[in-house]
Amino acid sequence: MTSSPAAASTISTHLNDLGVLPEHYDKIITGDLGVVGSEILLDLLKAKGYDITKQHMDCGLTIYDLKSQDVHSGGSGCGCAAVTLAGYILQCLKEQKWKRVLFVPTGALLSSVSANEGDTVPGIAHAVALEWKEQ
Repeated sequence: MTSSPAAASTISTHLNDLGVLPEHYDKIITGDLGVVGSEILLDLLKAKGYDITKQHMDCGLTIYDLKSQDVHSGGSGCGCAAVTLAGYILQCLKEQKWKRVLFVPTGALLSSVSANEGDTVPGIAHAVALEWKEQ
């Protein structure tokens, strides 16, 4: 299961609604799609006419070392996103390393009813635009 289609839909809709290109953002950050999900996301967005390769960062790929940690495709989307936002992204904005970020946490819409009935688990994504402005 991957939330890549949900993230692609959210990102492309956001960019289209605002009438901006990916370059509008210093970073477009997902969490946690991992290696496979990130590749799927990039392919889906390229098919929609958006190349976010230069801007994309994935929270799971940021906090895990795939060479030394056996994490396979990553961890919890909400956990990776929260840790990376609080511990890294906000600091990069505060230090003005980045001025504008599109933060797109991803995850699964879990339901004990649907899981017990054998239904699929839908992937979800929402977007929050973050900007640092001097007071």
